[in-house]
Amino acid sequence: MTKKLGFIGVGNMGSAIVKGLASGEGIELHGTDFNKANLERLHKEHGLIVHDNATDLAKACDYIVLAVKPQHAEPVVKEVAPLLDKSKCLVTICAGIPLSTYEEWTGNRCPVVRIMPNTPALVGLGVSAICLDNENLTDEMKAFVPEVFAAIGQTHILPEKLFDAFTGVIGSGPAYVFYFMEAMIESGVALGLTRPQTVEMVKGLFLGSATMADQSEHSVTELREMVTSPGGTTIRALMHFDRQALKGDIIDGVFESYYRSIELGEK
Repeated sequence: MTKKLGFIGVGNMGSAIVKGLASGEGIELHGTDFNKANLERLHKEHGLIVHDNATDLAKACDYIVLAVKPQHAEPVVKEVAPLLDKSKCLVTICAGIPLSTYEEWTGNRCPVVRIMPNTPALVGLGVSAICLDNENLTDEMKAFVPEVFAAIGQTHILPEKLFDAFTGVIGSGPAYVFYFMEAMIESGVALGLTRPQTVEMVKGLFLGSATMADQSEHSVTELREMVTSPGGTTIRALMHFDRQALKGDIIDGVFESYYRSIELGEK
């Protein structure tokens, strides 16, 4: 039986999910957004069925994916709430809004799944946390939603109480990686390499290292040790990092993101 997925919001993340799902079988994709150009493009390229408003979309779909900015979530959910029931599932990718808030906005009349993807989902290599804590979810829904979102990368089922930890490590994580990449690029330029060369090389370094970590049977610690020859250049750099307590600083930064996520969820 064909499942009908409707996207309220087809910005960067909503569009990425639509693109990832477009080639899947047994799925019919619907969408609505103020950006009519985005809707038209997704209709032409991926067969998205366009709706004029969220109400019409909610009537037509089995799964309603809320992909708007968090500050716009409440009025949209309350608008479609009268059309929701136990047969429809609300799937939200809005950051920082707990399940209890959606249950309040909908009068707990429908199942709700909370999903937190990170930005590499835009290129199909995301890492997403999926919360299936809502008591209204059926076994079919619990199986279907993770399967669908696997189209944009890894999916991990987590209880909502671990979503703030996920935010600190993975949700904010791409920024940490890009920050370190920036430092590597500036180092290369300072040492005389051209910026275009350095950018290309650093991108290759991170891609190759991540692929190696993914495909190797060794842990990341073992892989790091393989590069670290006794008395060599690498150990000299790593000892400097250790003297500066760089690893501790990174851990502290992740915790700051975690604490901020908790603060935002309490507002």
